[in-house]
Amino acid sequence: MVVGAILTQQVAWRNVEQALRHLKRRGLLTPQRLRHVPRRRLERYLRPVGFFRVKATRLRAFLTWLHQEWGDELGQLFRRPTLKARQALLQVSGIGPETADSMLLYAGHHPIFVVDAYTRRILERHGLIHRQASYDTMQQQFHTALPTTERLFSEYHALLVRLGKTYCRTVPQCEPCPLWRIPRVRGVWPTTHQHQLQHPRTPRHHPA
Repeated sequence: MVVGAILTQQVAWRNVEQALRHLKRRGLLTPQRLRHVPRRRLERYLRPVGFFRVKATRLRAFLTWLHQEWGDELGQLFRRPTLKARQALLQVSGIGPETADSMLLYAGHHPIFVVDAYTRRILERHGLIHRQASYDTMQQQFHTALPTTERLFSEYHALLVRLGKTYCRTVPQCEPCPLWRIPRVRGVWPTTHQHQLQHPRTPRHHPA
């Protein structure tokens, strides 16, 4: 999950899966083994993701940091309070908020919401955020409107990704979208609509 979070930045997940399969077949998905892979060989394994030299640099930076600061033990990192673990991850070169939060939610099981490009697009098109809203602003809106649980955050984020891939594309497919009946509003997250967004299984707005 951690390696995938680093590799998936600006890359389709199917390409990341291919690179992960290369690493898994060679028994390299441990911090120690992956850290000792020669750079050129690592780049060859990562070639399916594109930007493979950049990805190799970021992955090696993370692995070096994990070894020096945490003795290769992800568990030690993830046992830290959420905000402290997040602050630590953000100090690593190439690790931004989305990548750090993906690691914390999906690998560390911390209750923190991941905001990605699909999330921003969906919220913008429904008028629920300002166009230039920051990552932290969008994340805080989810933290305020939803119960703070790891299970709900991971499911909600996964459904937004599916919605973005299926309906809210660059050219949107609006009429069949399960969010079609939610009224468009202006400005940031309106309190009158928060109840509509509290759970991804609400029958009224998710008939599918």
